Amino acid sequence: MSPAPLTIEERFSAALHATARSWRLALDARLKDLGIGQAGWMTIAMIAKSKEPPSQRELADLLGIEGPSVVSMLDRLERGGLVRREPSANDRRVKLAHLTDDGRALYARVRKEADAYRRSMLDGVPQETLLAAAELLESLRARIESGE
Repeated sequence: MSPAPLTIEERFSAALHATARSWRLALDARLKDLGIGQAGWMTIAMIAKSKEPPSQRELADLLGIEGPSVVSMLDRLERGGLVRREPSANDRRVKLAHLTDDGRALYARVRKEADAYRRSMLDGVPQETLLAAAELLESLRARIESGE
């Protein structure tokens, strides 16, 4: 007996999940020579992209992980000389994550590789299609985050 055909909504959901996973895994494979895994380079990227040094809590929210997981990751990155934590000037209980010079250099390599991968994957996709897909995903995320 063959499975029932997927609805368009089920097909979309499955494609979204599988594509996001495949994208992360492929990029992680391209970055394996950095000696740091996906969780590490994603953490470094989130710190680098933040306008201000994020708190550990903000970083956990950006990465979609629990606070203890981000603390453990920051411990590893700090031991590796890529990140340093400093108390916030406003609340000394809050620790802010900063990239070191080595962390910024690693992020530059991650960014270069990620940009090249993105260009290769999206080459030939019409700009209107990319814009429509980006707008759809952004609106879905906003609905999810608003609790709809």
